[in-house]
Amino acid sequence: MMKKYIYVSVFLLLVLLASSCQQKTTLQEYLVQSQDKNGFITIDVPTSFLQLKSKDVSQEVKATLKSIRKINVVALPVKENLKAVKVEKEILKNIFTDTKKYKTLMSMKVKEMSVHIYYIGKTAAIDEVIAFGYGEKYGVGIARLLGKNMNPSNIIAMLNKLKIDSDRLNLEQFSAIFSK
Repeated sequence: MMKKYIYVSVFLLLVLLASSCQQKTTLQEYLVQSQDKNGFITIDVPTSFLQLKSKDVSQEVKATLKSIRKINVVALPVKENLKAVKVEKEILKNIFTDTKKYKTLMSMKVKEMSVHIYYIGKTAAIDEVIAFGYGEKYGVGIARLLGKNMNPSNIIAMLNKLKIDSDRLNLEQFSAIFSK
C-alpha cells in the first residue's frame, strides 16, 4: 500500500513539474515563427522610412522619433483562410493575457475590426507599443513599435506629425493585408 502511495505521489509530482515547465509563447517568438508560416505577411519597417512632416515640431517629438528602434508588422489576411485566422487570433489573445507584462492602453472597434493597443514599460516611459487587430472580413494582424522610454503623449503628437517615405517603402505589401 505504501509503495502505491509513493508511485502515485511521484507520478503526480512529475506531471506537475512537466506542466509547470511548459512556457507560453512570447510575442517575439510568435513574430519569428510567423515569418515561416504560409499566408502570413511580415514586414520590418526601418525607422528611416519615418520622417516628420515639418521641422516645426517640439524637441520632445523629435526625441520620440529618434527613440524608435524598430517597427514590425505581421498579418494573416482572411483570403479563404478563416480557420487559420481564428487559431492565430486565439494564440495572440493568449499572449496578451499576461497583464503584468502587457498593459492595455485602449481598445476600440474600427470598421468591423477589434483593435487593442498594449504597451510595455512604465506609463511615462514606454518601451514597446503593440497594436493587435482582428476581424472576420480582414484577418488578424499585429504591429509592434519598439523604442526606449517613450512618453505616450509624445508618441501621439509624433504620429500626428509623421509622414512615411512612400518612395522607399513598397505599400503594395500593406494593401494586401486589408484586401478581402
